[in-house]
Amino acid sequence: MLVLRRRIGEEIVIDGHIRVQVVEIHQGKVRLGITAPESVAVLRREILDRLAREQDAAVAAPVATT
Repeated sequence: MLVLRRRIGEEIVIDGHIRVQVVEIHQGKVRLGITAPESVAVLRREILDRLAREQDAAVAAPVATT
């Protein structure tokens, strides 16, 4: 893991086309702005985890036959 220090307005660039900028730091919380091509999915970890759980549940659910 790479750990960096950045100030408000500074950014890092990933793979030449994904930009992560520090927008605000307030009471120990950091707000980030992310600019990426539309083809790149940008998700918070908890959303990604929830989607994975939902997908696992859908696969495990019995299929109704009529």
